[in-house]
Amino acid sequence: MPRSTTSAAAVERKRSEPVPLGALFIAFLKVSLYGVGGGGGLVWSRRIAVDQCRWITEQDFADIVSLCQFLPGPNIVGIAVCVGTKLRGAVGAIAAVAGFLLIPWTIGFVLGVLYLESARHPVPQNILGGVSAVAAGLLIATGIRTLLPHRGSPAALFFAALAFGLMGFGSLPLLVVLFGLLPFSIAAAGFQNARAR
Repeated sequence: MPRSTTSAAAVERKRSEPVPLGALFIAFLKVSLYGVGGGGGLVWSRRIAVDQCRWITEQDFADIVSLCQFLPGPNIVGIAVCVGTKLRGAVGAIAAVAGFLLIPWTIGFVLGVLYLESARHPVPQNILGGVSAVAAGLLIATGIRTLLPHRGSPAALFFAALAFGLMGFGSLPLLVVLFGLLPFSIAAAGFQNARAR
């Protein structure tokens, strides 16, 4: 798939008419079908909302992901809520979340029961090990693509690298890293924006 060039102008042209609720439902139904865990959902929600449908820009998506890091619950559900709300308000959020949750709840329940009955067999353990490796790769790729809109900001790149190091190598919890770096990253962004004026 070609690299996204979704601009604000392209999104505005695309958004001249409201996004149908059915399209939001189907889009996040696809996210839940194609996604592998939370990382896969992030990959596919970006691919569908930014690259394919051009409902939002890369910057919009990066901002939504950043916001969802602070919200309780799974990031991908927060992304569905934010994208749905941005496009169609509260009813759009309901359509997006309903589409996203329908398949995982149905399949997850059935697979959960089957897994509990065969958890000690080596085949399910091998399958989960392979899926975990793929999900990690997808998550890393999405993280890099989410960082791309900030590539012109040295402060953003510094704080992204610092957060990665603290969590990846320092094994600090997510909330400690987020709330520890937040005041400094906000101050740096404010300073950078003030210098740009």
